[in-house]
Amino acid sequence: MKVGIDSYCYHRYFGEIYPDQTDPGVRWSFQDFVRRAAELEVDGVSLESCFLESLEPGYLAEIKAALDEHGLERVLAWGHPDGLEAGRNEQAWQEMNALIPKAQFMGADIMRIVASSLMFRHEPHGPQIEAVVRMLRQSVKRAEDCGVVLAIENHIDYTSAEILEILERVDSPALRVNLDTGNTLRMMEDPVAAARRLGPYTVATHTKDVDACRHVRPEEWYFFSSVPVGTGLIDIPGVVRELKQAGYTGILAVESDHHKDHQDEDQLVAESIAYLKQLVQTVNG
Repeated sequence: MKVGIDSYCYHRYFGEIYPDQTDPGVRWSFQDFVRRAAELEVDGVSLESCFLESLEPGYLAEIKAALDEHGLERVLAWGHPDGLEAGRNEQAWQEMNALIPKAQFMGADIMRIVASSLMFRHEPHGPQIEAVVRMLRQSVKRAEDCGVVLAIENHIDYTSAEILEILERVDSPALRVNLDTGNTLRMMEDPVAAARRLGPYTVATHTKDVDACRHVRPEEWYFFSSVPVGTGLIDIPGVVRELKQAGYTGILAVESDHHKDHQDEDQLVAESIAYLKQLVQTVNG
């Protein structure tokens, strides 16, 4: 296993600032993020498509060149904030499908996708899953033709059992999993059990640790807010052991969203990477 960063960690620097957050006063480009990733000496990155300046082939080729220069593995991440909206957004589906063949221009063979979000999680899941499966049965055909694996994230929408149901019903090697460790707890699941269930299908991760916030209502999605990996409620060593047991050799990509007590995200990322590097060294033996 290797260690990396998802660019969403720096969402404030890319201009997405939550209502209770302050503006950092600067804006990053893709190049700024890659420069920081290189300074932290990670093995790979996951790039949120919503933060890229362009999705045109020429610009994606520039991204490929920059990542190649630093020897960084890469995942193209699509779907923030609501993805396919529980299978209801045909325009988003077409947007996702159009992006699949473009992944090759940045040298990515894994594309993280989002089926839904917390916006729909309290509505009946059966009809949602039916609609998502219908869409993905078509999308995987394009992915197979392009040599791309779609990695569906557990996005505070479905449990690991429901993600597995989607995989089984689509039944394609071009559909696998982007396991988000923190989002399992936000769905009130045991993260280690979720990793055990989805580990055999996992090709990418959001390695997120979270802790409870006393000043936040439990009904809020960020009641469990991001903290440095290894300091929160998630049994990260347990999750990583399950992934290793399943044969996972990909990137443990640090991801953070709402930072507990307004912690500095760059310090959070740096501490998380240091912890994961040590853990990976121990687990890899």
